[in-house]
Amino acid sequence: MQRIIRFRNHSIFLILGGVFVGIVLFCALISIIYLPDDPMATNSMTKLAAPSADHLFGCDHEGRDVLSRVILGSRPTVIISLLGILIALLLGMLLGSAAGYFGGAPDHFLMLISDSIMAFPGILLALVFVAVIGKGLPGLIFGLGIVFAPSYARIFRTGIRQLKDREYILLARLIGVKPPRILFVHLFPGLVPQLAPAIVVGIANMAMAEAGLSYLGQGVQIPQPSLGNMLMEGQSYLVYAPWIIIFPSIYLLFYVLGMYFLSEGVRMKFKTGGV
Repeated sequence: MQRIIRFRNHSIFLILGGVFVGIVLFCALISIIYLPDDPMATNSMTKLAAPSADHLFGCDHEGRDVLSRVILGSRPTVIISLLGILIALLLGMLLGSAAGYFGGAPDHFLMLISDSIMAFPGILLALVFVAVIGKGLPGLIFGLGIVFAPSYARIFRTGIRQLKDREYILLARLIGVKPPRILFVHLFPGLVPQLAPAIVVGIANMAMAEAGLSYLGQGVQIPQPSLGNMLMEGQSYLVYAPWIIIFPSIYLLFYVLGMYFLSEGVRMKFKTGGV
């Protein structure tokens, strides 16, 4: 009975997370081929127009269709969060694997770099990297990737240190298996239960960081819409036209909350042996 309850719990989390994230991913994909209206077209006749049959999410302070801008604005959030976490994972894998497998001086040096990065507030460090690399998608992706990398480096380091002295690893070394093969074939698969939930949570955190940077004017640049800069543009009209902020907020909430649901579902799935 206990296993059945756990199964239902993690299934609920996975289903809810899949639905929430699926809505945002669908919008990001559909924006490539279809938008209800021109998201850049201004119209003085529809300024601050309330939601209606013609404009389901209403219009903003320049008469632009909010639905079209939300759909298009979900694309950079998805792209930056997915590519950024990939860069963070690759950097974390390189740093953490070297530190955990070889130990000694490489471990102390690489962890010193990791601790130095983590000592600064994430959003402040991201602002610095974006300022150095440059605004726009490439700067955001690489900047956030560097900021998030130390947390994954620690997961790789800790996991490899725990596994590298197991009998099957020692036997692989004894018969002459090279370190890269040991890492990729024997060690990394054992880290999946810790890595998988952390990666999904990292995607959610990176989406929030992107929205925060865009809100501050250091992310996706106006007039190109993103969920973050739409919140920034609409904050002055919160009382008169709350839909300008409500709908971008709902989409961002769907994406972030969906990722947290997926992470919890994945964590529970591994905890119960993948039932």
